[in-house]
This record gives sequence, structure tokens and C-alpha cells, in this order.
Amino acid sequence: MKPSWEEVTDPRGILTRPAAPPDLTLRYGSGSEHVADLRLPRTGRPAPLVLFLHGGFWRAEFDRAHTGPLTATLAAAGYAVCTPEFRRIGQRGGGWPGTFDDVAAAVDTLPDLADAAAGPGCLDPSNLVLAGHSAGGHLALWTGGRHRIPATSPWHAPGRPYLGVVALAPVSDLAACHAQGLGGGAAAGLIGGAPSRYPDRYALADPARLIPLGIRVRIVHGSRDDRVPCGMSRDYAARATAEGDEVVLDELPGCGHFELIDPLSAAWPAVLAAFRAIASPSG
Repeated sequence: MKPSWEEVTDPRGILTRPAAPPDLTLRYGSGSEHVADLRLPRTGRPAPLVLFLHGGFWRAEFDRAHTGPLTATLAAAGYAVCTPEFRRIGQRGGGWPGTFDDVAAAVDTLPDLADAAAGPGCLDPSNLVLAGHSAGGHLALWTGGRHRIPATSPWHAPGRPYLGVVALAPVSDLAACHAQGLGGGAAAGLIGGAPSRYPDRYALADPARLIPLGIRVRIVHGSRDDRVPCGMSRDYAARATAEGDEVVLDELPGCGHFELIDPLSAAWPAVLAAFRAIASPSG
């Protein structure tokens, strides 16, 4: 029997749990962090492609390795899953603007790179889902809103036809992240300072400033999350819905932050259901 989140003694154990290695590792740039893991399903049919952006409050101490169990389980469920690495706070060029430069480059190039590397008929790069956990949820929502960034910005993108976003406990409001001191000042570390000092940067980087996205969004968030409060997702969902977006928030009573990326937790069916709602592999 799978444990419930109340029974898991150390939800952070998922951060170090090993997983089988990816099927392929791709390179999307020349830097040491410009790599991505690709895990493939064994369905024999073109699979939806999930671009999954990892969390860790954008800091160098957290990398894509901890998403191995989640991405491997998604692959077993019929998805092709690509997990890019990117420069983070504490690394040369990380934070502002390098983190955003890398994520934009990864999202723009990896679908075609993954399709070519996987081989004919393995995945469908047009059947594309953005996803992420925590700070990676911020980056997934930000990516979905890049068409709303002014065309004068190098991050502006006219809009790839994403099927939608799956955001797990996302940092959906950078200004609120800073105001609430989440992650020990993580928002200021990412942007370079407070919203009062860099309002133009926050305007470009804050998902709450980019709504409506014009694509479907599924958010899963635990009511007992002590890293990113669930109230942030409630506020984002209410604001985005008022602006015309289709946003569904699945708030899991009693669930914390890390259970959402743990396929062995009782939260996993809700997570998988969010992916199915955006793109279900063909049977």
C-alpha cells in the first residue's frame, strides 16, 4: 500500500532518492549547465512531450537529479519527459538574467532536439506540455506567458502552441514571494533585489504579471505546504480565471511541498490526473 502524506516521515527524502538513468542526455547550449535529461515511454506511439522544470528556489544546491523518480514514473505512464538544467543562483551567470536566458533557450530548442534524438515516431513535439515544481512551477508559468513579454525583450516569444501548464506548488507570484520572505529571500536572489528596486525586472519575470496566458493551467498544491503557501496558488487561480484563463486548482488537504514530486506518496494520483487533464497519451 502506498503511504499517505501523513505517514511519510521525511518528505524531503525524495530529493536524494535514486532513479534509473535517463535514456538520453541532450545539449542545448555550450555552457556546462546547458544539458537536459530525456526519458522515453515504451508505447510504440508518438508520445506527448513534457518539459519539466525543477525546483529548489532557483539555487545551485538543487539540480534536476531529484526529479528522476517523478520523470521516470511519468515516462512509464506514457509521456516523453525532458528535464533541462539551467544556471542558478550561486553559479556564474545564474539568477538575473542567466536563469531566464537558459530556460528560454531550453524551451525553444529542446522539443526539436528531443524529437530528433528519440527517433521517428517516438514523441510528438507539437503535443507539448510545460510543467514544473516550486520554483520550476514559476518558470513553467513564466514560459507559458512569454508571448505577453514586450517584443523588445529577448525572452519574448510569439507563442509555441503549448497544450497547457502543470504547476506543482508553484511560486506563481514573485512579488509575493519576496514580500513573504520565501526561501530566505530567494526572489531577491533571483532578480537581484526587491520589487521596489527593480520593478521592470519583476514585470518581465513574474507570472502574476503575465496573465492571461491563454492556455490551460492545472495547479496542484498541498494545504500544509510550508515552503510555498497554498494561498499563493489560490490567489493566482482567482486572478487568472477573472482574466479569462482556464485554471483548475487541486488543493490537497494535509499535503506538504515535496509529496507532489514523490510518485510513492498519496498525492501522486492527483499529480498524474493534472497531466492527464492537459494531455493524455493515446491508448
